[in-house]
Amino acid sequence: MPAFTTPTYTIAIAPDAARAALEPLLAAAGWVSTDTAPLVRLVDARREMTTLAALAGVAFEEQSGLLAIVTNDAARDTAYDAGATHAVVGDEPAALLRSLRFAGRHARRVRRQARARRIDEAAPGEVARFLAARAADGTALAMIAIRLTRFDIVNAAFGRSTGDALLAAAFARIVEALSPVAPRDRQIARGDGALFEIALAADEAALATVVAAIETALARPFDTGDAMVNLGARIGVARAANGGQVDDLPTRAREALEPARDGGAVRQAARSHAAPLARLAADLHRAIERQEIAILFQPQVTLASGAITGVEALARWDHPMLGILGAETLFAAADRADLGAALSEHILMRALGAASDWPATLAELRISVNVTAADVARPDFVARFLDHVAESGIARARVTAEITETGLIGDLDVAAAALGALREQEVRVAIDDFGTGYSSLAYLKALPLDYLKIDRSLTRDIAGSARDRVIVRGVIAMAHALGLATIAEGVETAMERDLLAGEGCDLYQGYLCAGALDSAGLAALVAGWMLNPRPSPALSTIAAHR
Repeated sequence: MPAFTTPTYTIAIAPDAARAALEPLLAAAGWVSTDTAPLVRLVDARREMTTLAALAGVAFEEQSGLLAIVTNDAARDTAYDAGATHAVVGDEPAALLRSLRFAGRHARRVRRQARARRIDEAAPGEVARFLAARAADGTALAMIAIRLTRFDIVNAAFGRSTGDALLAAAFARIVEALSPVAPRDRQIARGDGALFEIALAADEAALATVVAAIETALARPFDTGDAMVNLGARIGVARAANGGQVDDLPTRAREALEPARDGGAVRQAARSHAAPLARLAADLHRAIERQEIAILFQPQVTLASGAITGVEALARWDHPMLGILGAETLFAAADRADLGAALSEHILMRALGAASDWPATLAELRISVNVTAADVARPDFVARFLDHVAESGIARARVTAEITETGLIGDLDVAAAALGALREQEVRVAIDDFGTGYSSLAYLKALPLDYLKIDRSLTRDIAGSARDRVIVRGVIAMAHALGLATIAEGVETAMERDLLAGEGCDLYQGYLCAGALDSAGLAALVAGWMLNPRPSPALSTIAAHR
């Protein structure tokens, strides 16, 4: 999308006949025509008020001034009743330009106020008071956190005014999606940036309906005038039982937004009283038998070319009572049931099986599958892994074994021998989540590797302070010195991508490209990506971020 800065004085004129007549005058006075969140919407209402009434809602959502040209003072009152913020009798140039200045001043003041507190938005502290008061009544409560994705790209491409207008439009859609809930049963607050938080007094069924409505509303593209923009959204949900603890609801909902490689649009936060692992372990037996564990794929993008060149396979279990559970919970339950090896093998088989059925457009993608420290320690690990790859028909060179951070590798010599055997058979090896937890410099020294995956906590640091950036730069430089390619996880903004490219990072995955997708969604994404490739950022862009 082309980058431009939204002018200070923007106007949309209706109907078309009035635009043709008035545009030269207004252009000479410094007004620039646009249909994208203009500062003022000007309507010639001398013939009829229908157009004015139709645009009243649009102007309200945009926080634009709505100036009506009318025939007399009586019509001025009618225009105000139809939704005009200002009205002028006739189109005499001096009077018209003066009224436009008043309408523009009004719109700027409204937008400044709106940035601090949106219409229908709770005042500071109201959400906490609402939760405490309704919890005392024994009401079932929930918290929804919504973060718009790709918002930084919109701001960079179209300017802050358009970005603010899109935030207002998104807020209006959220409010509309909440319309089935009585105002007394909800509170809406704005967090930092593109974060919205909603407290609800609602049972589980009503909550599900509201979340689905919000997801649908925000999935529709937003019209910037120059392009249709899909902002995308992540939604985190936390629930409290009747009379249960509510103090941690906002924190749990926000934590559910963390991108931890799961890519789903909606995530349920774990309840404070999470189900015992023993119960999950029993259910897991049946889930494996019934093929209930789904495999999704998150794309990986090569920074130098901007092309999608690989995916990471991710396991998801849609538990009938607890909703979507990710790999961490899956393997914790599996360890409790002594099913760790069976679960790893099941996921490997399903991921390779799905990839073997991919269409030609995906036939060259690398596929990364997770293996645990316990898997690598098994004597038959290498043979069974290679057998499954052979059964799938996928070339070994397309497969990467990614060691996940599920536990400390106890015997580095054994692990090194197993991973070395895989590499001898052209399977590649990656170390996951480098920079946190168990991943350490000792692994880099001892293990035969091809890729180092930079943990998302470090990825976020790339856009932080100069000190943070030095650490990320050092990790990338160290990996390259050891002959390893680097993959940055959790990349969500164009700035993070550009800075990583500038430091020499090789690949990235994250919401900037896409979350986790099924095979059909992946095929559609790659097909569209090939038609509209995302080239690596220009050196000038990278330099500007440094």
